[in-house]
Amino acid sequence: METMSSWDNLVEEALAKLESLKLLRSLRPIYLPNDQHSRPIENEAQSSSISDQKEAGKEVFQVFDEMQPWDRSSVEVQIAEETFQRWVCDVPSTGDEAFCIDKVTDNEGEACTQPFKKLLLFSGNDYLGLSSHPTIGKAAAKAALELGMGPRGSALICGYTNYHRLLESCLADLKKKEDCLLCPTGFAANMAVMVALGNIGALLAAGRKPLEEERIAIFSDSLNHASIIDGIRLAERQKSVKVFIYRHCDMSHLNALLLKCKTKRKVVVTDSLFSMDGDFAPMIELVKLRKKHQFLLVVDDAHGTFVCGKNGGGVAEEFNCEEDVDICIGTLSKAAGCHGGFIACSKRWKQLIQSRGRSFIFSTAMPVPIAAAAHAAVIVAKKETWRRREIWKRVQDFKALTGIPITSPIISLIVGSEEKALQSSRHLLKSGFHVTAIRPPTVPPNSCRLRVTLTSVHTLDDLKKLTTALSQSIDFQDIGIQSSNGYARL
Repeated sequence: METMSSWDNLVEEALAKLESLKLLRSLRPIYLPNDQHSRPIENEAQSSSISDQKEAGKEVFQVFDEMQPWDRSSVEVQIAEETFQRWVCDVPSTGDEAFCIDKVTDNEGEACTQPFKKLLLFSGNDYLGLSSHPTIGKAAAKAALELGMGPRGSALICGYTNYHRLLESCLADLKKKEDCLLCPTGFAANMAVMVALGNIGALLAAGRKPLEEERIAIFSDSLNHASIIDGIRLAERQKSVKVFIYRHCDMSHLNALLLKCKTKRKVVVTDSLFSMDGDFAPMIELVKLRKKHQFLLVVDDAHGTFVCGKNGGGVAEEFNCEEDVDICIGTLSKAAGCHGGFIACSKRWKQLIQSRGRSFIFSTAMPVPIAAAAHAAVIVAKKETWRRREIWKRVQDFKALTGIPITSPIISLIVGSEEKALQSSRHLLKSGFHVTAIRPPTVPPNSCRLRVTLTSVHTLDDLKKLTTALSQSIDFQDIGIQSSNGYARL
């Protein structure tokens, strides 16, 4: 396609410039011994128990076909009574009350006598409940016991191992991309992509001010994540990009901006599933505009990866447009239940980002046990398809119980004032639910909200209790679901 051909040529030119300046960076994986072969393995047969089976040198990841008792620990939490009281009274806290200190005796073996409150968690991002999965925990524990934390250094120095490479390979396959680059967080991944984009024009300008035709125009949704916004801010400092903010999910506005922009090199960046509003980017319309305007499409699929699509490939898989997304950013700290971020892209883009993405270059690589756990999580998330079925059932259940037309597991109940949001959150807290009030600067003034997130390990009974408590503090008929005004935070 002409779009990718022109961008491939541009990236090749930038890589050639980096090579001439001896600034092209390489990943040199350190091999850590393992008694299994370092390649993606999937257990085709589902099981109802856990074992350490080995088959022909392959590691067997145990998966399950229904909810297990341990799954509930990802949504059933407890907080100290002191924390509870401070929260109810809206007293600032530094978290010191989390320490269980016996003020009477120094006997470390004595049980903690501090009272606790049990809460049902409806505010996390562990959408599939994988943070408590024993197969994933076992993968982390095994790696930690055998290898410790692994080499401590940036990926370009010594922190990159065969474990990291194995995880990258699995994620590239999941996202139907040629390659993948691991980053310490999803925030760092978005920053690295935006900064690398800003570097292209600066590289080709070779020290002078980039010409108009050498600059890159970045078009960003007004409600994109803070990491995209901060990355664009850094890219702007290189004087090689022009930034345009289009109204939230407004394709007519985006099209108008694209038509007015005379810069040939255009990039559109968007969240796939917006973290505060719970709505999807209009992927089909974006694909149509991509074909019309020949721009590079960058999608942050942090909240869609593993949750959407038949195989958990994300929002692009859900809308059958994986090939139309040029660069896909994701996280391992939400539905995967682990930690870290990644960039799924072509090999050319990977080499450019690992050479110019400062948040990647200057960060220590993720510890090996985390990489091992995340690899297991990718396998489990793909194989335990019941988790995706259950989370979307909960979406339908919430809709039926409240009459609110939600479209995703992220439910943004806009109540308006800051005080009303805090009052509703405190009421839910007293009723046994962990739901936080979202206030400025995270959201615009007078659009304060309760952000409720559903998971595959919540039950219908959980939702009935939650909606009953919610109805006592807010009127469902008066609730706004999505912010009606585009709020450009750049």
